[in-house]
Amino acid sequence: MDLGIRDKVAIVCAASGGLGKATALALAREGARIVICSRDQGRIDASAAEIGKAIGDGKNSILPVVADVSRPQDIKKLFSTAVESFGHVDILVTNTGGPPPGAFLDLTDEKWQTGFDLNLMSTIRCIREAVPLMQKNKWGRIINITSLTVKQPVNDLIVSSVLRPGIIGLSKVLANLYGKDGITVNSVAPGFIMTGRQQELGRARAEKQRVTFEEYVRTSTVDIPAGRFGTPEELGNVIAFLASQRASYINGVTLSVDGGLVKGLL
Repeated sequence: MDLGIRDKVAIVCAASGGLGKATALALAREGARIVICSRDQGRIDASAAEIGKAIGDGKNSILPVVADVSRPQDIKKLFSTAVESFGHVDILVTNTGGPPPGAFLDLTDEKWQTGFDLNLMSTIRCIREAVPLMQKNKWGRIINITSLTVKQPVNDLIVSSVLRPGIIGLSKVLANLYGKDGITVNSVAPGFIMTGRQQELGRARAEKQRVTFEEYVRTSTVDIPAGRFGTPEELGNVIAFLASQRASYINGVTLSVDGGLVKGLL
């Protein structure tokens, strides 16, 4: 299926690895031009090179940018660089590292503020930059990578469980406001996807439970109908579809990509 996004310009945040990199690769395979960012120059350059090698054409279609999305000035630089290089922005995929885990009584104001700036405010600021650019062409796709915590809170991910649902509320309002401009705003809620972040959380939980990481993974799949953790590529492919011409009538949804883990009806 031709997704109809060849030569569209996509910004993918936090794309030096994991879900962001897999998403950027999925979009690049569909012919989109990609602007990817990370805080680390070496890692984002390596990601760009890997994506370029995979599609056989990275020199003119993949632009790595060093940017920390928790910093407003870096977000402005990211978008201005994209426009200077490619002329416009058609697709935005918001994404960040996970906020700090921990027990409620151990979470300081500073940790809450870090999570707020990293997860919620970065999404708000990126979308605020993207919308006027998309309105010019009467076409845009905004996809927010959130977490299963927007549908099913997790006790040791309390910052995520509080802040990420705010992104869903934001997405619904923006879908209402900008659908008339040809802009769709959707979110994906990944479950257990085997990324570096998931391995980090898994090892911490395994240590707390006094089991091996492998045992933790095995027991964690019991409640997943698919019987396994997902891969970053599986999420990236879903996002590529939501970013496509084919998904033009999907607006304001939060799509679980979790193998059936979340048991709620919506």
